[in-house]
Amino acid sequence: MSSNEFGIVSHGMLGYGFPKASLDEAVRRGFKLIAVDAGSTDPGPYYLGSGKPFVSSTMVERDLDLLIDAAFRADARMVIGSAGGAGTRAQLEFVTDIVRKVLARQGRTGTPVAIIDSELDKSTLKDALRAGRIRTFETGVALSEHDIDESTHIVAQIGLDPMIAALHSPARIVIAGRAWDVSNVAALPVMLGYPEGLSMHLGKILECGGQAALPVEGSDLLIGRLGADYFIVETPHANKACTIESVSAHTLYEKSNPVWLPGPGGIVDLRESSFEQIDATRVRVTGSRFHREPVKTVKLEGARFIGHRHVTIAGMRDPLAIAQIDAIGEGVTQRLHANLQGSAIAPTSFSVNFRRYGIDGVMGALEPVKARPHEIGLIIDVVGDTPQIAETVCAMARSLTLHWGYEGRIATAGNLAVPFSPADFAAGEVYEFNIYHLMELDDPAAAFPFRLETF
Repeated sequence: MSSNEFGIVSHGMLGYGFPKASLDEAVRRGFKLIAVDAGSTDPGPYYLGSGKPFVSSTMVERDLDLLIDAAFRADARMVIGSAGGAGTRAQLEFVTDIVRKVLARQGRTGTPVAIIDSELDKSTLKDALRAGRIRTFETGVALSEHDIDESTHIVAQIGLDPMIAALHSPARIVIAGRAWDVSNVAALPVMLGYPEGLSMHLGKILECGGQAALPVEGSDLLIGRLGADYFIVETPHANKACTIESVSAHTLYEKSNPVWLPGPGGIVDLRESSFEQIDATRVRVTGSRFHREPVKTVKLEGARFIGHRHVTIAGMRDPLAIAQIDAIGEGVTQRLHANLQGSAIAPTSFSVNFRRYGIDGVMGALEPVKARPHEIGLIIDVVGDTPQIAETVCAMARSLTLHWGYEGRIATAGNLAVPFSPADFAAGEVYEFNIYHLMELDDPAAAFPFRLETF
């Protein structure tokens, strides 16, 4: 690493693991920051709604044990964003406790750690809503106080400003709640004077770690090096390479517009970005710019509880049954409601969904292939107001489907091949996203202050 370059190692998901050899090679090459993404909305609303961690404590501790040791060996700082999965207060403390445990085991007493809480109190949000400082974002659905009341947890996806404020402190490690994953990479170099556009573009490419290197073989690390007017992407893995294709492709990852990268505080302009293969394994990028927005905003994410889930998983192979699966599903649903009349289970207290893998289980009504397969996987998905309602309805729906008659049916033993006993099992609480809005802020760093602790 040349003296004017700022080296960054990125781990794309805390707790997913990575090859230790990649980390050792990164330490050998040198870096000044380890950026760690620890969460996402990709797994759905459950982890935000419940506040439970997205990955196991065993793997989070394994990754942090190696990463913290490497950070001290390289004399580097560490930034962890979206702690615990969705970045709720409980998930933030979950990761903080593991960091505390690792530091103690490694004998690194006196290490200062900055902690940024990005979960919002409902009263704060209601005040902002009444002041007209919350607006719609992508969904076009206005936020209401009822939405706020129904949410179990509401987090803000913070950007660079709160992290930069924390990095101005003596903290060796910064642990943040829900955060724009670009910020994990970009905050420290921007604070040190490196170009905002290049720093954030690099953050976009490094956000998933080794996913921007070929071949893609599960979770791995990636290295970025920032200069005055460029950045370089390279892989520490001996058998992988960064190419123009892999790096530019990750620039397009999870984006609705190929040349704009919006985030808290502004937009990265990629119209003049240029990608150059400088050797067999490294790519240089230039030309990325950043445009600040006049009004600073953060994205709000909230989830509400909607019930309890019970499921049955089964297979179907009779071509006559598969050809009539639409009618079977409709008939079972109608009979289910009829059989429940007069019971304590109200029709509005549950929902039943048949997921037909092999027909349209992935794309639903948008599935363009209409040919029926020789076998399908059937998931009977029931969500009820209580666990007892979900269990009862799921068992009834499974039994009705198992024995349902259809034209041409010969066997009477059953229509479903069930791989498990018991055939039905609980899948826990169910949540749905109900807040996805933008909130205006005068000072993001003041809105999300850090606390400094010495472990």
